[in-house]
Amino acid sequence: MTLSAEAQCAMCRAVLESEEGGGAARGINNGIVYLMIFPYLLIGGVGYFIYRARKKAKLEDN
Repeated sequence: MTLSAEAQCAMCRAVLESEEGGGAARGINNGIVYLMIFPYLLIGGVGYFIYRARKKAKLEDN
């Protein structure tokens, strides 16, 4: 099950709520989610390389 999440600062929300149609608000929310993905990808990538290096070192010791 997934839940939709939207996040905006108070100033952005106030400005975007006054707009009709909500197209800009949808774009801002998508941009926020897009920018949130990169830190997780970087942390995951670093964790993977550490895991791989430790596994390789462990195999060389045996």
